[in-house]
Amino acid sequence: MRQKIFLWVEDYLFFPNTFQQIISFFLLPFTFLYMLIIALKRASAKVIEFGIPVVSIGNIIVGGSGKTPFTIHLAKKYANVCVVLRGFGRESKGLYVVSNKGKILEDVKTSGDEAMLLANRLNDATVIVSEDRKEAILKAKELGCKVVFLDDGFSKYDIKKFDILIRPKEEPTNLFCLPSGGYREPKMAYSYADLELQEGRDFKRVVSFSKDGKYVDILPMKLLLLTAISKPKRLLDFLPENTVMEAFEDHHTFTQDDIDKIKADYKDYSIVTTEKDFVKLQKFDLDDIYLMNLELQLEDENKLETIDKYINSYK
Repeated sequence: MRQKIFLWVEDYLFFPNTFQQIISFFLLPFTFLYMLIIALKRASAKVIEFGIPVVSIGNIIVGGSGKTPFTIHLAKKYANVCVVLRGFGRESKGLYVVSNKGKILEDVKTSGDEAMLLANRLNDATVIVSEDRKEAILKAKELGCKVVFLDDGFSKYDIKKFDILIRPKEEPTNLFCLPSGGYREPKMAYSYADLELQEGRDFKRVVSFSKDGKYVDILPMKLLLLTAISKPKRLLDFLPENTVMEAFEDHHTFTQDDIDKIKADYKDYSIVTTEKDFVKLQKFDLDDIYLMNLELQLEDENKLETIDKYINSYK
């Protein structure tokens, strides 16, 4: 039941049916209040220069649009990199250095799923989680990092940074801001970005599959997609047509009860999941599990030249 509610809310936010559109219109007074608060925060922000290049990878809709794989793609291009993120879904609070120049220092409960994925994929980078992004940037400087990539930092108006906004492949039909729709800022906010990229136009996702560390070309016929990411239906585009899905809310921490129920309900199924989910699932006794390996392929790497110029301006 909880999973059905979660998927219903996502449809309401992005691709509402007639009934959901009616609900959306009733909530418009709250949306106007929300937009006013956003405008006041932006207008009153006093921008702080940290003396280090800060590159924000963000979006203006709720949930994922490819920020994490794009962050990985960018961070691999530079030396002495630090990735700073809030660490949604973690059980800790405050600032933690999840990895220092590739050496992992914390577990997934402390880091959260996205931070641990970044730490696993970026073998030479530093990863820091903190609710206070400014404190984390100062910590990155203290550790000797030369470039900071700020995950989902577009709304941090008081930080001097280079703003990249990622647009989803399929634009929402609901154009309202929260709570009437899935936009966190008015759509016109794309014009504030230093660089705007869209899936399907500027980059594409390249998906491969592996099991026990070995790449596979053919997936089983009876396949269950088990995931806890935003907009999970998009993953079905890369999977066989008869794949069934069990989707939990974004950043959900899987429990033993969750896994026991999955095993009971899908006895004859193989499981496929994302790298982000796997950092939380690997502690469970799941033998027949396939991993979706996601990479980004840019149509034109020259589009990233403005980032190079920004970073080099600090040298």
